[in-house]
Amino acid sequence: MLFAGRWCADPPHHHDMAVWEKTEVKWVTRQRPKTDRIACPWLIRRFIDPAADILYVPHDQVLATADRYGAHSFDAPGAEYTHRAAKCSFEVLLEEFGLSRDPALVRLAAIVHAADVADDLHTDPLGAGLLAIGEGGLAVESDDLRLLEKGSFIYDALYAWCQQAVAPPSQSATGDV
Repeated sequence: MLFAGRWCADPPHHHDMAVWEKTEVKWVTRQRPKTDRIACPWLIRRFIDPAADILYVPHDQVLATADRYGAHSFDAPGAEYTHRAAKCSFEVLLEEFGLSRDPALVRLAAIVHAADVADDLHTDPLGAGLLAIGEGGLAVESDDLRLLEKGSFIYDALYAWCQQAVAPPSQSATGDV
């Protein structure tokens, strides 16, 4: 389990989790994040709960950890927020928290979906690049929280690009003043 930037052989005992337990909203998912498990915490912290604490745990401990600490689980089998029908966890969060009105987030969701859902990699030209960044990140960073920190810049940059990509052309650019 990863806690406070260090790996623990076993889940931390209650006293080790004192700071995490005091957080209003806690979120837990599987360790070794690549695409959805970097994109979702970015979305959560940027648009849902800026003070959210994210915990990465072994895949078989996500639900028990969420239950034990009253945390929201995501992107894991049986999690509160996970793949549903044809949607990846990022898309589910957009829908659940009413964020799909933001066209830039919808555009970003298409990229995340393509990178996260193997059968849909071809659905967005930027998906393969995001997948490569996610897989490469796993190869160069062993600390999941640092990986999230570094990956957040990627999502900030992609979101900024998406905002520009979906923005209507300015009137001055079309010659209409």
